[in-house]
Amino acid sequence: MNRRDVIKILGSAVALPALPAFAQSGNNQLRVLFSQIIPDINPYMNLQRTGLTVSHHVWDTLVHRNSSTYEHEPLLAKSWEWISPTVLELKLRDDVIFHNGDKFSADDVVFTVNKVSHPDAKVSVPSNVRWMAGAEKVSDHVVRINLKYPLPAALDYLALAVPILPKAYMEAVGDAKFSQEPIGCGPYRLTRVEPGVAADMELFDGYYEGSAKGRPAIGRISLKFVTDAGTQLTELLSGNADWIWDVSNDQIENLARVPRFNVLRTPSMRIAYLRMDAAGVTGKDNPLTNLKVRQAIFHAIDRPTLARQLISPAAEVPRATCFPLQKGCNTDDAVDYPYDPDKARALLAEAGYPDGFSTKLVSFLSPNILAAIQGFLGKVGIKLEVEFLLAAAAIQKNAQGETPLYLASWGSYSVMDVSASLNKLFSGDPDDYARDEEILKYLTEAKGAIDDDERAALYSKVLNRAMEMAYIVPLYTSVMNYAFSADLEFQAQPDELPRFYEAKWK
Repeated sequence: MNRRDVIKILGSAVALPALPAFAQSGNNQLRVLFSQIIPDINPYMNLQRTGLTVSHHVWDTLVHRNSSTYEHEPLLAKSWEWISPTVLELKLRDDVIFHNGDKFSADDVVFTVNKVSHPDAKVSVPSNVRWMAGAEKVSDHVVRINLKYPLPAALDYLALAVPILPKAYMEAVGDAKFSQEPIGCGPYRLTRVEPGVAADMELFDGYYEGSAKGRPAIGRISLKFVTDAGTQLTELLSGNADWIWDVSNDQIENLARVPRFNVLRTPSMRIAYLRMDAAGVTGKDNPLTNLKVRQAIFHAIDRPTLARQLISPAAEVPRATCFPLQKGCNTDDAVDYPYDPDKARALLAEAGYPDGFSTKLVSFLSPNILAAIQGFLGKVGIKLEVEFLLAAAAIQKNAQGETPLYLASWGSYSVMDVSASLNKLFSGDPDDYARDEEILKYLTEAKGAIDDDERAALYSKVLNRAMEMAYIVPLYTSVMNYAFSADLEFQAQPDELPRFYEAKWK
């Protein structure tokens, strides 16, 4: 690519290096740029997609979910058997070692499960692990995981959200040191962790044979955290990076015309949403506690236009806060709120706000999306103070109860079950701004439901209630744009989990 090509894509104001670098296929290194900073490399201490991606390369789970078929396959567990609806027995491999040479055994599984499922455990997504009552050792390579209630999606959670930690090492160094010098038993080991800046991984020579993940072809992966989209694109175009994602639609179209790069546009199970402070977390008298105000906000936003013009023609507007492929995502009876600004104004007047009101919107999503929401609501009289933050800062602010309106997205940790969405958004955790007793009751009953139809009916009630009360505006399903060196063989999946251990240089 010459300088003129780069300027055409980025604009003439971009400073470019005199001589570009090239893809690192020659030294078998993949250079990845992530826009989201990992606040803590410990897989249980962050809920961002970047951290989940690193987790699946450095730590293994008991169960593997096939990236093509979504079938569950053995990983650290050779096999499993349901002893009862709430007791899962797993037989473990006996040939696994951690990156420091420690042997993997049932002790590590029991340690991990009991540590993260404890009521006082500090984990970023409690709903991912709090379904487990604990684990017990049957023998050195047999464990039982006890569930608090029957959970049909248990294997999916074990595959996506329960990486196994090294007991002896963590007890020796403590949580803080573990985050600085982490150890796992996955196909890659971390060789450098520079918080907020970079992390390096290299192929673990001691990785066990016969893993469902296979033997990775790429020897080294360097990760850099670059939050500015323009800088990311400059690095890719200049030859200083091999892979980026979350590229804007206009830039992906330009990159698609450059032979040196491949691009992918992949529908994702991530849902973008606008959450409103219905419970009065930020103030009991705030306008968002009024149902008619929340209904007005629904009607004020032209969601189909927003989704298809700003996201992608392939983006969909979900009927409720779950992804259609998730088991139990039945939204047929959910209340619909068509775009109708006149109705929005009328509802605001009925609620006592004929001239509108002012409130605050916090988000880490694209500024274009924030501007669109600000414009839609401004047309009906709702004036927004917009605060754009990096993802980690916005998530923390939301958890601290400081976001009247919160524009975010949730990919359900790629778990194909509606519980991964609903338990995150409505289970009474700090980022639940609905605090709806009826919803909490349905969620509790669903946890105890053994019959699939009963469970589905309860989750349907949650979805319907959430839409009826206008707690969260489901805006669109995401479409992830990837751009990477044409020398790289890489496949993207709808679960939005980049699997570099399946990639290779041509």
